[in-house]
Amino acid sequence: MSEIIQRDGTWAFDGTTVRITPGLHRSVPLFRQTYGEVAVPLEAISGVAFEPERRRGRLRMRLREGADPLLHATGGRLPDPADPYRLIVDVDRAGVAEYVAEEIRRALLLDEIPKEPTKTYLLSGPPVPVSVRSSDGTVSFDGTQVRIDWTETSDRVKRATGPRIIDVGDLVQVEWLPNSGYEDGFMRFVTRETSFSKLPPEKDPYALDLWGSTRRDLLTALVATAVTARLPHPSTRGDIGYDGERAHRRRLAVPPSADHHDVLLRRLRELGELHRDGVLTDEEFAMTKAAVLRGF
Repeated sequence: MSEIIQRDGTWAFDGTTVRITPGLHRSVPLFRQTYGEVAVPLEAISGVAFEPERRRGRLRMRLREGADPLLHATGGRLPDPADPYRLIVDVDRAGVAEYVAEEIRRALLLDEIPKEPTKTYLLSGPPVPVSVRSSDGTVSFDGTQVRIDWTETSDRVKRATGPRIIDVGDLVQVEWLPNSGYEDGFMRFVTRETSFSKLPPEKDPYALDLWGSTRRDLLTALVATAVTARLPHPSTRGDIGYDGERAHRRRLAVPPSADHHDVLLRRLRELGELHRDGVLTDEEFAMTKAAVLRGF
């Protein structure tokens, strides 16, 4: 077994699996500590490299496209320090890091691991149930249903609709953008009925608006990953990779069918009821209605 132990974490390779364990030091991001140990099978790895620097270096692992639900759910948007496939290495351990990287590369060659995209997830993602409290609400996933409970600071439209419960079978995908500290993020659960609805996250009852603590809001990626791992693999939708994801969005933008017009009418009726009940002001009703119409 080849192994490197650092304050940032530990990588241990036994010939078939790389076990990545985050460090417990306060410098290790909360997301990595919460995500926990990651067992990466050799067949999921595309490559590994050690990047030396004057004071310290970095071990970086590249995974095959489509192998990891975390990378698919986050779309490469995880901040670099939160990346579980990166290890900060002290300068005096550079030799050990090079050795570990070479052992993994040698195994990839001997086992003739292809670099092509995978047709199934080779990593399982976080275990369920998983629950995260964010700035906009608490989102939970038990493996079959997503539940969102809004906070007192959530938009009145969301609070008026009550807790949102979504069956995983109704989901098409999860859209996730982190809160950068400069711009708000969001996590949106896209269903067959809401594929054409483009309400802003702060008004969308199927979305969490991420505007508070960047450390805490980043944990919503745990739920996004757990849900993504239980949805059909992207290869079955023909949207593997970023080009494929853009193509998928274009497919979602085709003219709506009669079913979608039924959804539009139902959404407008719901908004009208909220307006009549005094939940929405005239301005909020007009703004939300316009957003719904634009989306459809």
